[in-house]
Amino acid sequence: MHVHHVLIHSLLLHLFLPNFVLITNFFTQMEIPVIDLTPYVDPVSLEFTCDELKHTELKSVCLEVSRILKETGALLVKDPRCSTQDNDRFIDMMEKYFEQPEEVKRVQERPHKHYQVGSTPGGVEIPRSLVDLEMQKRLRALPKDRQPKIPTGPDLKSRYMWRVGPRPSKTRFQELNSEPVLPEGFPDWKPIMDSWGFKMISTVEAVAEMAAIGFDLPKDSFTSLMKLGPHLLAPTGSDLGRHGEEGTVFAGYHYDINFLTIHYKSKFPGLSIWLRNGEKVEVKVPDGCLLIQAGKQLEWMTAGECKAGMHEVVVTKSTLEAVEAAKKENRSLWRVSSTLFSNVASDAILKPLGHFAKSPLAINYPPMYAGEYFEKELSVIKLKGSDGA
Repeated sequence: MHVHHVLIHSLLLHLFLPNFVLITNFFTQMEIPVIDLTPYVDPVSLEFTCDELKHTELKSVCLEVSRILKETGALLVKDPRCSTQDNDRFIDMMEKYFEQPEEVKRVQERPHKHYQVGSTPGGVEIPRSLVDLEMQKRLRALPKDRQPKIPTGPDLKSRYMWRVGPRPSKTRFQELNSEPVLPEGFPDWKPIMDSWGFKMISTVEAVAEMAAIGFDLPKDSFTSLMKLGPHLLAPTGSDLGRHGEEGTVFAGYHYDINFLTIHYKSKFPGLSIWLRNGEKVEVKVPDGCLLIQAGKQLEWMTAGECKAGMHEVVVTKSTLEAVEAAKKENRSLWRVSSTLFSNVASDAILKPLGHFAKSPLAINYPPMYAGEYFEKELSVIKLKGSDGA
């Protein structure tokens, strides 16, 4: 089985078994497994093949993918098509973009498009935990060491939304499928954004096929609904030079409203996730790996079998250590994430799929257009005004 297990933090014990690596931590039993896609990617065409006849162990790996997503809401993936060099080129360009004066970045803002393309300044997006009273109640019931930082205002992070892939020629949700916004002064912007975006979408599609098989659904159950979806390469920018105090909340406790979210490793730690059992884990992505998180659309299609993963980005001691190292090397103090949101097509019907439709919990996930669900969620987090603006 091509699965490795990586545990968070230090003091590691390595146990080597045939085709299997287990890295165990004495302080916690929490595991974030790494799924290696290399055996299933053709080295010449770079196509991913989910062929059980060719790879007899594939079914067990797919079951592992679905189990991990169900139990943790997160997955670490190694994909030979997504390299550290690609990510570095992307991050370097985004650091230069975010370092520009606010008035320059304001030109790329599109509030009338619900900020679903172009620039979103800090202080606009409201974290779900700030406005959801039920969520706040549940958070206060958690043990102190598992509680997130309850935000007191909008997120400090900035964001840039760049659409990846084709959009439908006709749609009921035009604002969610708008043309991309190209900033001036970045001649390589489009090729860098498109190249990195398409590579990460390819990884998501591979994981989506494996998850479908693991959930006992036809392998194209998720990927067929992703066609012409409003996928967004959506790097965040957090200014650690201005807001570098421990405990500063850049992205308050929330879930993602899309299908699967994927990130490459950031230069600055600070992302924490909550497992289904309520355990809080500060994520450390191994070199060369990508982090995938379950979003609300996956939860919908599995009738809650796989819950959207809760997470936050907060300045921690680890963040401050990385800041000090960056200062010594005269590097940028902007924390840039290489986030990509994959989505179900806006005009597709979001509903529990296959055997999940028979779940007693399916009643909580009524059929609706994916775009309709998306717009409702955007209203809550203040990216879409109640008047539709």
